[in-house]
Parts: sequence; structure tokens; C-alpha cells
Amino acid sequence: MTRRVAVKIGDQLFQREDGSAFGSVVGIHAHELLVEIEGVGQAVLPGVAIKAVHDGKLIVDINQLPPPLRTSIMHAHDRETE
Repeated sequence: MTRRVAVKIGDQLFQREDGSAFGSVVGIHAHELLVEIEGVGQAVLPGVAIKAVHDGKLIVDINQLPPPLRTSIMHAHDRETE
């Protein structure tokens, strides 16, 4: 069964609750989201990869994503310096 959740443009994407955001929602479609991944650009995120939505945060199960997108997310912060 499909369930609808309230997702908004600008909601932040996270791999886990206590992690850093790796991107944000830039477009919403029936079964997928258009997202901007930091340091990578835009990508399509299938709805089945969303584990939780609350307080402007989307928790993403990256194991539900194709390998190239998974790799991009894991390296989203590589260009940042401390």
C-alpha cells in the first residue's frame, strides 16, 4: 500500500537522524523526488528510499538507491574543509 507523507521543497536529506544533511528536495513527483545533492548536483530519489519524514528532515535509506547515487551521497561532503 502506498502512503503519502508531507514533503516540501527545501526539506533536508539525511542518512540518519544524527548525521549531516547531504542535500535537499527541489522537486516533488508522485513516486519520486528531485533532489540537489551537495557537491554533486541534481538526482532523482525514488519514494521507496524515504524511511522517515519529520520537522523538515527526510531520512533516506541509501541501500534502496542505485550504486552510483549511493556513492555520490557518501561523498557529498568531500570537498568541504574544516
